[in-house]
Amino acid sequence: MNSFRHRHLCVLRVFRLPAVALLITVAGCSSADDSASAAVPSPDAKVAELCRNLDKVLPAKVNGQRREDPEPASALTASWGSPAIILRCGVPQPPEMVDPKVAEGRDPDAVAGGVNGVDWLMQKQDGGGYRFTTANREAYVEVRAPEGVDSSGVLIDLAAAVKKAIPVGIAS
Repeated sequence: MNSFRHRHLCVLRVFRLPAVALLITVAGCSSADDSASAAVPSPDAKVAELCRNLDKVLPAKVNGQRREDPEPASALTASWGSPAIILRCGVPQPPEMVDPKVAEGRDPDAVAGGVNGVDWLMQKQDGGGYRFTTANREAYVEVRAPEGVDSSGVLIDLAAAVKKAIPVGIAS
């Protein structure tokens, strides 16, 4: 059943039900779609082209999870699994990348490191999980791994695509 028709029928049902049944019906009429959502970055044209190239070579599976892109659809975003591992390409440089504490390993919530030839800034997120952002590449690629996901497996699975599509260099 298409989403519009499904919601239309739910609205019709709502007007005939008492308050308790109304709450149950509204919950049942909400979208059952578990797809992730991700804010689409807005990089300059050069970085956007690199990100489109990355989208073409991203793996179908990451950490054993199948690719199911987030909403809104964009070549600058991708996701795998549920809860979703989310990739955004063309994000701004994280301020922590220029923080000397991070470079020296003195910030417990932001750690620099590399996986299979790709350098990453790792940041622990509130509520669990990690955000990784590429370093020393011509575009910043951000990957969010939710709590409980093997983040090293995620970065290993993405390394080849990042190396192929995003050249080593300084992002603009």
